[in-house]
Amino acid sequence: MFGRDDKVSEFRLTAAQYIILAIFLVLAYGLWKLQVMESGYYASAAEKNRIRNVPILAPRGKILDREGRIIVDNYPSFSALLLRDSARDFNADADLIAQGLHLDATEVRARIRHFAAMPQYQPIFLKEDITPDEQAFIEAHRNELPELDTIRADRRLYPRNGFLAHLIGYVGEVTEDMLNQPQFELYNPGDVVGVSGVERQYNTALMGKNGARREVVNSHGREVGEPLAQTDAIPGKQLKLTIDIDLQIAAEEALEGKNGAIVAMDPKTGEILAMVSRPTFDPNDFAVRVSRDEWNKLVNDPDKPLLNKAIQAQLAPGSTFKIIMATAGWQEGIAQTLHVNCTGSAEFYGRRFGCWVKGGHGSVTLEKAIYQSCDVFFYTLAEKLGIERIAKYATALGLGQKTGIDLPNEVSGVMPSEEWKIRNFKQKWFAGETISVGIGQGAVAITPVQLMRAVGAISMGGRMVVPHVVDPEELPKGYVETSHVTETKSIPIDPEGWTFITDAMSRVLLPEGTAPSAHIPGIDIAGKTGSAQIVSLATRAKFKNAADLAQNGWFVGFTPRRNPDVIVCVLFEGGEHGKLAARLATQVLKAYVDKQRRLPPKMVEKTKSDGKVDIGALWTAPGGDKLEGGRFVIDLPKKPLVAAAAAPGMFSTQYLVPSNGKKQ
Repeated sequence: MFGRDDKVSEFRLTAAQYIILAIFLVLAYGLWKLQVMESGYYASAAEKNRIRNVPILAPRGKILDREGRIIVDNYPSFSALLLRDSARDFNADADLIAQGLHLDATEVRARIRHFAAMPQYQPIFLKEDITPDEQAFIEAHRNELPELDTIRADRRLYPRNGFLAHLIGYVGEVTEDMLNQPQFELYNPGDVVGVSGVERQYNTALMGKNGARREVVNSHGREVGEPLAQTDAIPGKQLKLTIDIDLQIAAEEALEGKNGAIVAMDPKTGEILAMVSRPTFDPNDFAVRVSRDEWNKLVNDPDKPLLNKAIQAQLAPGSTFKIIMATAGWQEGIAQTLHVNCTGSAEFYGRRFGCWVKGGHGSVTLEKAIYQSCDVFFYTLAEKLGIERIAKYATALGLGQKTGIDLPNEVSGVMPSEEWKIRNFKQKWFAGETISVGIGQGAVAITPVQLMRAVGAISMGGRMVVPHVVDPEELPKGYVETSHVTETKSIPIDPEGWTFITDAMSRVLLPEGTAPSAHIPGIDIAGKTGSAQIVSLATRAKFKNAADLAQNGWFVGFTPRRNPDVIVCVLFEGGEHGKLAARLATQVLKAYVDKQRRLPPKMVEKTKSDGKVDIGALWTAPGGDKLEGGRFVIDLPKKPLVAAAAAPGMFSTQYLVPSNGKKQ
């Protein structure tokens, strides 16, 4: 029996009842919140644990040459993914993941942190192009590491040995800096995009659109049953370049073992037929992910292998600039009547300027000044023209400005003038500075593609085109990035001066010219050599290892001498003499001519207002045949005709037919 003192007080009993009631109320509220108020959230969370979104990567479009031959293809590979739609502690698994995928655990954790802000349904690409043993590791550790998975991806397969590397470019993972640029604003971290060259310029056409697959998985991340839904990837568009692989091979072989650039173009259309820059790199190293050590090695290399020297090397053009000078002098009515007695040097504004021939060239007119490259003649011409008139014609021919070529990161070069010096140096232009400009030295700095375009315009009688590596007609409809490449510009050039200058250029490769060793019998080639100093000869003499300061060799040449079919510009860094650059250029020109001669006859419509039909652009006229501007012509009635290409060294009227296709 309990005593009166052991009886529980009514107050305590009441308090206990209220406490129990409060607990039940809290539990009831929690149950109501889970079952009713937040039922949608937890149902969605449960669905996410059960259903997984797996991306389907779109292959990039193939890149072809002008004849449809594959340059860049894709190959199948597998990548390791980190799926983040589970509640696992990924940092805790980093050591085991790194061990199985042969990665650094610190790198894995850094990658997880880097993509932490991304939506969780987007996986992280941990490693591309994994090996079979790494695939086996992922399969064997499904239970321990359900967040690991693999995905099939098509990786870029580039030509070996850096063939066309600078023009094609390479792909890589989009960087934070790139994501801040308008052209990449729709991409996500981890996407593989074009980083340089054609790959970047035409990324939107090449990239395609990724798809996705919704699949059911169990608690270990294994797929269960059939996919719930699938959106197929849309492959990237195939891209046809204007490049001719055969000509590219000739250019690559010509520059092998040397530093510099070679670029070839059709001056009628602006189509780039070949482009080489040396030294080069292997874009296959970037197709997956280049290592930090390899990247630093490329960036710090003094020869700059990542630099496309065809559009990015800004250097003094040397004596090749004399063709621009000759054109300006003729247009101003000065050059055609100028006579100079070259004794090996001449004095201007109290300073003596030397000619490259120490004994001098003797009596010199414009023709001799071109094919023998007399410095004193062009010093004198520069003095008479003045910097403003020189800059006027050089700028009209595209120097000191980008050409508009459809490749990223083209540089503009420098064409000095009075206004340019005041703007950049806050100093006035001194008349003595004009003398060096007259021979392509001083402040003049241009790229090979600029020089090729300018001289190409002169060879075409003043018609200047925009260089381009992709035919706009081959692009998807509505692709506007390169709509400007079909634009042309007309530069006034006196026809008599055009004939005179191009004829003088054709003598450069003859015995009396500066590059006779580059002459190829049977091919009408005109051109101009140039040697450009890196430092002054006096400065160079002070250094023991003067080979490191050797002059750059330049040559720009074309065939035939007027309205040419192809023009080639060569920069031979450290080549010392322009004649050596000329030998490289004529290798490429010969490859072009030889290929054209091997081609079967083509039925090409050629109607001219003067009733003359062009039937052979590449061959030297046999004795007695009429030759105009290096091309065969025959007089015909003024009506549309179709002419077949002639056989090498001859022509025939056998296949001349009217445009209705009937022989006559």
